[in-house]
Amino acid sequence: MNHFLTYQKRGLMLIVAAVAVGMLVIGGRLAYFMIFVTDRYAQRAQELHERERSIKAARGLIYDRNGVVIADNKPVCTISVIHNQITNPEEVIAKLSEILELPEETVRKRVEKYSSIERIRANVPKETADEIRNLGLDGVMVDEDYKRFYPFESLASKVLGFTGSDNQGIVGLEVEYDDYLQGTPGTILTLTTAHGLELPNAAENRIEPVDGNHLHTSLDVVIQQYAEQAAQKVYTAKEANRVSVIVMNPQNGEIYAMVNVPEFNLNEPYTLIPEVLNGVSQDSLTEQEISDLRNKMWRNPCINDTYEPGSAFKIVTATAALEEGVVRLTDRFFCPGYKIVEDRSIRCHKVGGHGSEDFRQGIMNSCNPVFMEIGARIGAERFLYYFDKLGLKSKTGVDLPGEAGSIMHKLENIKAVELATMSFGQSFQITPLQLMRAASAAVNGGTLVTPHFGVSIENAEGKTIKTLEYKTEADAVSAQTSQTMRELLEAVVAEGTGKRAYVAGFHIGGKTATSEKLPRRSGRYIASFLGFAPANDPQVMILVMIDEPTGIYYGGTIAAPVAGEIFENILPYLGICADYSEAELKDNKQLGETEVPSVVGKTLKEAKVIFRSCSEGELYVIGEGEIVKEQFPAAGEHVNKNSDLILYLE
Repeated sequence: MNHFLTYQKRGLMLIVAAVAVGMLVIGGRLAYFMIFVTDRYAQRAQELHERERSIKAARGLIYDRNGVVIADNKPVCTISVIHNQITNPEEVIAKLSEILELPEETVRKRVEKYSSIERIRANVPKETADEIRNLGLDGVMVDEDYKRFYPFESLASKVLGFTGSDNQGIVGLEVEYDDYLQGTPGTILTLTTAHGLELPNAAENRIEPVDGNHLHTSLDVVIQQYAEQAAQKVYTAKEANRVSVIVMNPQNGEIYAMVNVPEFNLNEPYTLIPEVLNGVSQDSLTEQEISDLRNKMWRNPCINDTYEPGSAFKIVTATAALEEGVVRLTDRFFCPGYKIVEDRSIRCHKVGGHGSEDFRQGIMNSCNPVFMEIGARIGAERFLYYFDKLGLKSKTGVDLPGEAGSIMHKLENIKAVELATMSFGQSFQITPLQLMRAASAAVNGGTLVTPHFGVSIENAEGKTIKTLEYKTEADAVSAQTSQTMRELLEAVVAEGTGKRAYVAGFHIGGKTATSEKLPRRSGRYIASFLGFAPANDPQVMILVMIDEPTGIYYGGTIAAPVAGEIFENILPYLGICADYSEAELKDNKQLGETEVPSVVGKTLKEAKVIFRSCSEGELYVIGEGEIVKEQFPAAGEHVNKNSDLILYLE
């Protein structure tokens, strides 16, 4: 009996001990939760009863070189539904499908989906969103948002690019500078019950969004418009596949315009343009075919595609020959209309030949046999050396996505025939922008620049936070060679194949080209002209490319006049004054005069730029304000360039 009691006492003691240990463990855990992790679990409990909605940040604007907005934002709204808060689902489905013009089945799936929040449609116009907001439908959220808007629609479409539904950059500058342009979204936090219903008297927590930074570019709306007009004109007249134009400052690489006709509407970037559809109904195409055509429409051939540059490349060959000292301007050549290289007869564009000519005449005539001869003098190894030195082996570094690289022979594969064809721009491929970069170095004094659009980054408050810098390489060409090249190329426009790019009063240098596309004998050509002005101090360079023109396809005949038209328009605009020779003034007495431009509706700043470019007289301003109401002399009147001008302001 005593043993039994003893065992019983021991059992009770063990139970008590176990209970005590258990209480200590529970107490310890309670202390741990109450003291050490209380904040974490309080946060988790709060998260179970919080709903988060995003507030979009305004994307940074994109400006041209004169401060004109070329990529803007438009206020829109996002319509969403919260399942647990909907009291009349059928009414919500009916109203949203009607107002948003969505299939009822689509709206129903989202309304009936059990989730914290479900988006019905983004980028809804504000007027439409206000109509939905005024209905007061339970469970329907209307949040403010932004949509990218391009005020000039198709202007520089393949340069600017566009954004997606979430305002992220997809193509062009929009994606290249996306990290700067995108802001930081904000949030709205609302408290809910355990069933997901918002508490009626609970205050919202709001974290404000941070707007994106602005991008200032070198693109000039006025120059871009002039270039697009000229390109569109020849595109239509020659029924070409496309027309591309690049306008660049050869001194620093700033790109003023980049045209690729046909352009597309940036406000409707997924709508295929007729030129791409080519008479085919979009409804008859598969999704893959539509996707392929969109990519073709968005493609920027100035940087994404390579081509054989043809005779415009003779600028590089001539530069290399002068640098190597293997040719003098007085060296004489003979062109019978062809040149025999190994077992090949390679012809000149002039079937009967140019006969006896010196090197200067060879460039003016764009004579292939002359350049085959000096290419042989340079030799394959040194030829590749200058190909590299003038930036043609590497990408230009332009601030646009998808830049292609050159396609060139390896040294061991360059035999006499390859060297001959390379000398006049065949049997290898480069991008149009690579050619412009090399030509810029040849005429700007020898500096290899980086072509670019971006100039600076500015925050939402208007303060410059970053000035963009680009690599340059000095001494790519000697100053003497560069001066000689400027003089030779001015002679091409003044007396040679580029004379259709001539503009009275301006010294223009340049080189024509007619490139036969592969496969040979296909009858498909690229007519081009590369020019610069003023010839003695280049401030602007233009490359015009007409892809597969119908009828006459010679660069000197159809591409040079396009460049001439652009030069005629933009040189005065850039403040480069005409310098007429006595012969020009004698032939046309009106050349000493200027037509007074209309500046009604322009800002004072714009008016001063316009008048400065057309007149050497004084400009007097009467009144205050920004809008010019009238002027004297009257717009359209011809006056002497030294005439004083008066502006009357509002």
